[in-house]
Amino acid sequence: MDFRGKTVLVTGGASGMGAATAREFAAAGADVVIVDINVPLASEVAAEIGAGEPVIGDVADSAFCDRAVAAALERHGRLDVLVNCAGIIYRADAAGTPDEAWRRVMAVNVDGVFFMSRAAVIPMKKQGAGVIVNFGSIWGGVGASGVVAYCASKGAVHNLTRAMALDHVKDGIRINAVCPGEVNTPMLASGRPKPPTPEDLKKLGQDVVPMGRLADPAEIARVVVFLASEGASYMTGSMVTIDAGYTAR
Repeated sequence: MDFRGKTVLVTGGASGMGAATAREFAAAGADVVIVDINVPLASEVAAEIGAGEPVIGDVADSAFCDRAVAAALERHGRLDVLVNCAGIIYRADAAGTPDEAWRRVMAVNVDGVFFMSRAAVIPMKKQGAGVIVNFGSIWGGVGASGVVAYCASKGAVHNLTRAMALDHVKDGIRINAVCPGEVNTPMLASGRPKPPTPEDLKKLGQDVVPMGRLADPAEIARVVVFLASEGASYMTGSMVTIDAGYTAR
């Protein structure tokens, strides 16, 4: 797939699936703009792929999201693809989730997707074309115990994706979501009582995933690139599950 001459903005591009997505688009020739809150990691990935300075800030801030889109336009003159990958998790049931944790998860995972997308559709409408790919989750569709805020936030992302896809289909803008299963990222290991070892993570994949292993972030990133390509020209409002059979049961 050829993205030469295309501008792609990736939130959460400093690590995990966001970094993998930035690398895949850069390899396809795109001008990539990385947005993240982590300065050292974002700068490292940006330098690796030749993306220029990352745009640093919090996607939960609507004014920052407007500035991030403006920065992409200032650098490259257009915005062809937005990938909303930034996200956080809080591991607890409802009784164990304090107000501030609930609000923070919703602010990053839902508000951030909305604010970035709202900012992006304005130049995309003027261009008459654009693509947004959101990061949902299998847990936005089937739920899981011990991560109530995360599940609620990803369910919201799924329906936000559907609603915005219908709102903007006549504008030439396609909006879809990827719904990953268990992926070997820093988020998967985070927030647990004891940090998992590589062997723990390997066993997790063997125990819970029908394919018997965790996904590599690049396996998810390649689907994101496909959804942004002309190969997916008839797809909008879709939730694309990438879970090695997890939800097939």
